[in-house]
Amino acid sequence: MNQPLMPKATAVWLVENTALSFDQIAHLCSLHPLEVKAIADGDSAQGIKGMDPIATGQLSREEISKGEADHSYRMHIAESKVRLPQPKQKKGPRYTPVSRRQDRPNAILWLVRNHPELKDAQIMRLVGTTKSTIQAIRDRTHWNASTLTPLDPVTLGLCSQIDLDFEVARAAKEKPVDATAAGPTLLPASETTARREAEEAEADEKKSDELNVDAVFAKLKQLGGKN
Repeated sequence: MNQPLMPKATAVWLVENTALSFDQIAHLCSLHPLEVKAIADGDSAQGIKGMDPIATGQLSREEISKGEADHSYRMHIAESKVRLPQPKQKKGPRYTPVSRRQDRPNAILWLVRNHPELKDAQIMRLVGTTKSTIQAIRDRTHWNASTLTPLDPVTLGLCSQIDLDFEVARAAKEKPVDATAAGPTLLPASETTARREAEEAEADEKKSDELNVDAVFAKLKQLGGKN
């Protein structure tokens, strides 16, 4: 806690009951020094009743005494002795506001098309729907299937981007991407280079064979002409 529970009421009490400087009170209560001066002059907070920070356990008498003795000293709020338990996270389907419930089928269609790796339970956690609705949208048997438009659930405000990324990453770990389903890929350079060199060697050999045949026929013609 950086400041008292009721900063202005605490400032009123400190102005009336202590010899602290305006800067010290302003620093403690997160106010401007001029605002504290206005409280002291009676120009501000006239209807506010001062609240004793010592009685509420926010300041100790020793801390105030230190501040009164040294105006450069900055007081700090005492650490609370009451420990509140952390609120437990409720498990169950996500609550969807009434104004957004008509957008859930569009969000489900977007998730089914763009993230087919997501399970029905994950979609239910993200959008707050039922398994029968997801199955109907998958099978195109939903009563409003002809007019559905895929819309991003984050844009619609049905879930946060962090939650969506978390579920997608979890689904990717449970179901790794199949390399054969990714489609054709580029061949390595060593294979393409070897293939091209073999084709060039075959073409050169064929060309040399053609040259040898022509030379033989030319020689035969010469021999025939002499006869």
